[in-house]
Amino acid sequence: MTELNLYQYEEALYQKGLTLIAGVDEAGRGPLAGPVIAAAVILKKGAKLPHVNDSKQLTEKQRAIALEEIKQHAVAIGIGMCSVEEIDQINIYRAARQAMISAIHQLKIKPEYLLIDAMPIVIDIPAEAIIKGDQKSISIAAASIVAKYTRDQYMLEMDQLFPQYGFKNHKGYATKEHLAMIEKHGFTPIHRKTYEPMKSMLKKQNQQPTLFDE
Repeated sequence: MTELNLYQYEEALYQKGLTLIAGVDEAGRGPLAGPVIAAAVILKKGAKLPHVNDSKQLTEKQRAIALEEIKQHAVAIGIGMCSVEEIDQINIYRAARQAMISAIHQLKIKPEYLLIDAMPIVIDIPAEAIIKGDQKSISIAAASIVAKYTRDQYMLEMDQLFPQYGFKNHKGYATKEHLAMIEKHGFTPIHRKTYEPMKSMLKKQNQQPTLFDE
């Protein structure tokens, strides 16, 4: 990823006199378990972050290094979350959008402009949704790292509550290990019941609660 590609959106907005530019992204649309978490990050004008890139391109250790770099160069960071219950109620697309809006509102400074990864949102701030924005905008890349790191930390906590599921290894994604543990133990309160295989398991059990259901 060249610096030109990663900084071009911010540089264009700086030339228009805008300085409070928030990148917005989410993590956790695909997993079978856990919340969807979004982040909004306003970086200092002209900040260069050599360790920051699309969070999916970084290892866990690289994300931790990049996170410290983001904290050093951020004017403000906001984090929003939608729970498993909300995901099951309103669907993952709406939940991700809601988490993004929440993250923006959590910023201590109101941004002048939003750069959002892929998803258009309705908000009273000028915004641009950019396809694969986490690969094209330093602000969105920073937000992707904050969101991913925050969600991973949450799933590590869940691993302590439900150690047999291996959340520390797969963070809730549909790995063979994870699917095998669901088959063996049933699902937990942090599994998304509108996702497979939980949806079919619920139907098969005729809505009877599983081992971990209240």
